[in-house]
Amino acid sequence: MTDQKIDDRVYALYDDYCHGKIDRREFLNRARAITVGGVSALAMAQAMLPDYAAAETVSFNDERITPRYVTYPSPGGTSGEMRGYLVQPSGDGPFPAVLVIHENRGLNPYIADVARRAAVEGFLALAPDGLSPIGGYPGNDDEGRAMQRTLEQPKLRQDMLNGARFLKDHELSTGKLGATGFCWGGATTNFLAVTMGTDLSAGVPFYGRAPDSAQVGRIQAAMLIHFAEDDERVNATWPDYETALKANEVDHEAHFYPGTRHGFHNDSTPRYDEAAAALAWSRTMDHFREHLA
Repeated sequence: MTDQKIDDRVYALYDDYCHGKIDRREFLNRARAITVGGVSALAMAQAMLPDYAAAETVSFNDERITPRYVTYPSPGGTSGEMRGYLVQPSGDGPFPAVLVIHENRGLNPYIADVARRAAVEGFLALAPDGLSPIGGYPGNDDEGRAMQRTLEQPKLRQDMLNGARFLKDHELSTGKLGATGFCWGGATTNFLAVTMGTDLSAGVPFYGRAPDSAQVGRIQAAMLIHFAEDDERVNATWPDYETALKANEVDHEAHFYPGTRHGFHNDSTPRYDEAAAALAWSRTMDHFREHLA
């Protein structure tokens, strides 16, 4: 089912479902009650659910990369230890490094694929699994979302910060670090930017909520910020963020992608916008090449 065939009301319900406001049963039940042309919108809702197998872009056995899981210390985090998906480009390195931060459901196949995409472009990529201290991504987003809600946010963000430090100092890293993330991961990319100072050279949040304006002056990274056009909650945080970025003379660039919705880069659901996702990714890779060289 294509994006054009899905009713806007179903998209609104899916947004609530993705952000944990309703569970899957409630999402499907509410969609069932919506009629479009006299027909229930349940099929539209079912089409919104992710299909990760169909969306894989770079295979885990692609000859251009070497992926593996690693563990590393994470003091102050959920358990003191973290697990992540490390993907090395072909060659001996060292390589500029990019942290890839998941959404609000752990390290699902889409995020692992994004890490592989970054490695194909020549970056040492690490995608931490914030759920690893409590068993790891469980194999489906519903349980992953529920698991992530049980974690203390300060400790979870500390786990991501420790992942960034681990990657920056990795023997295969040049020491030049970038970070990108999606939704919760976009907000966490902003968190890393205000927290890491000069240790982060470039940040690329995708539709992530802005940091506290009072902290924006701490940002030393060059920021490339991606927004969906139809994303009211996230976009409402932009005006104050933009004002603070300008006031503090932070190197930044922002793009709003016409006709897109929150999650437009995720190619496992109908929210995916192929043209916008390709353009945003191209800009992201160019940004990292410029600032991590």
